Amino acid sequence: MTHTTVTSPASTTTPTTPSGLRSLHLIRVVFSLVWVALVLTTSASLVSTDRPTAIAGLLLVIYPLWDVIATLLERRLAGTGSTQRVSAVNMALGLAATAGMIIAVFSDIRTALLVFGVWALLSGAVQLVVAIRRRRTVGAQWPMIISGAQSVLAGATIAAGSGSATSGLSTVAGYSAFGAFWFLVSVVALNNRSRRTAR
Repeated sequence: MTHTTVTSPASTTTPTTPSGLRSLHLIRVVFSLVWVALVLTTSASLVSTDRPTAIAGLLLVIYPLWDVIATLLERRLAGTGSTQRVSAVNMALGLAATAGMIIAVFSDIRTALLVFGVWALLSGAVQLVVAIRRRRTVGAQWPMIISGAQSVLAGATIAAGSGSATSGLSTVAGYSAFGAFWFLVSVVALNNRSRRTAR
């Protein structure tokens, strides 16, 4: 969700530009929108007491796993930096969520929502920390700060309401859609900052 420096093959650390971060955020936007579309067209009717279908189970497992992959890409983009330890925590949370989701999809939607909610809460807190630390080096981090705070609140809401008879996978689709929106806003903000600094 993170980082600020790039290490060259010669092990020289140089400041990172926002261009790589913008590209990665755009990829995350596309992934999230495709994921939301698949959830809404295949699994939106599933509620807390239902058992996930094979498609729903696959989608639920893929989501936190993709976050791990995206965070790893940001680590490689950034090289060494102050947020590396925090992003390592985020990757560990994502792997734990993936493992938990693999177990949860053999239970019911309620269990899957609980796992998803706890993960969203914790990963949102990590994103918030990273964005605050990175705002002085990369800048234009206010969308990610808002997104991280929103993830904390949404995660707590999803986890708390996971046992409700009316809760379902449409809830996590909404969460992902909002995440895509803030990543897109971040792309615009980073682009505007690059234009200003280039003048």
